[in-house]
Parts: sequence; structure tokens; C-alpha cells
Amino acid sequence: MTLADTRAGIAAVYDELSVRLGVPIDSAAVVSRLGPPLEMELANWLPPEEVLAAADLYREIYPELGVPVHTAMAGAYEAIEAVRARGGRVIVVTGKNLRDALGTVKVLGLAVDEVVGSVFGAAKGSALARFGAAAYVGDHVADIEAARAGGAVSVTVATGPYTAGELREHGADVALSDLTEFAAWFAGWRKHDEVR
Repeated sequence: MTLADTRAGIAAVYDELSVRLGVPIDSAAVVSRLGPPLEMELANWLPPEEVLAAADLYREIYPELGVPVHTAMAGAYEAIEAVRARGGRVIVVTGKNLRDALGTVKVLGLAVDEVVGSVFGAAKGSALARFGAAAYVGDHVADIEAARAGGAVSVTVATGPYTAGELREHGADVALSDLTEFAAWFAGWRKHDEVR
């Protein structure tokens, strides 16, 4: 969870999915490890042959139950404004599918320039490189891989499944407690000429 706190929405969708499928799913456990693709999480609860259909059902339910209850993470609007104030662009590159990512951006009123969905880990690197990203902010160790693959500085926030120390151990260039620390870090960053 970098810009949006999606835990309550995701938990609500998993709870509904559990009811519809008749399969117990611990939504608290699910939201404690957000980041990897939906199908990977569903594989923890369902036989392999049922995962794709369950993912389709999840995506059907999500816009109605998940998106409306998303909230902005503390510091999200200020982080976006800090980048914009320096002439930079804000690009969201997420594992969430594009429709739901755009829905979240809209519901929260996040002033972003572009949204790229359905990419995870190093696969995010091509989008980051395409947009010429100088830095990539994420909350997962896979986001560190994404930044590296895209030639960007890896800025992490400990608002997902990893602590700041764990993110540093995995090679993050910068590890912040949360987004409220981003604007101050960004103001002191020396690579403003690279911000696009």
C-alpha cells in the first residue's frame, strides 16, 4: 500500500468471495501480505483448477465492494504535490488491474499523470523505463526489483508487509517509515534534474 490503503476493500471482497465460493478465506491474513498478483494469493486457498475462475469473480466484485472503501495513505497527497512542485510527473505502476487501479485513483482524487496496471516485480521495470522514472516508490521487496529493472532509485515505505529495516536489507536505496516522510526526503534529493 503506497498511495492507497486498500486493506478494508480487499478484505471485504475476499469475505464475499469466501461466502460465494463456500471456501474459508482468512481475509486478515490476505491483507497482511498484499503485493503479489491476485492469482498467487488465491492459490493459498483454492485448488489450482479453481484459481482463474475465482480471480474472475473477485474482479467482478471488486469495483462495487472494494474500490469505494479505499482511503488515501497518510502523506499521499503531499507526496504527489512534492513531485509536481518540482515539475515531475506521477505515474502509478501497480499489480492491480488497470480498471480497478483507475477506479481507486478516481475515488481518492489522486492527481496522477498515468496509470499502468497488472504488472508485478521486475515486470514493472519496462513501464518505469518507458516513462523515464527517476525514482519508484513502493512498499514491497518486489518494488525494489521493479526500480532496479527500470533504472530508477528505489524508495520504499514500510506501510506494506515489510519493515523499513527489511526493505533496506533487500536493497532499497531509501527506506521511509511511511509517505509522510516522502516530501522532506524528496526536497533534499539531489537528482531533481532527473525528475520527469
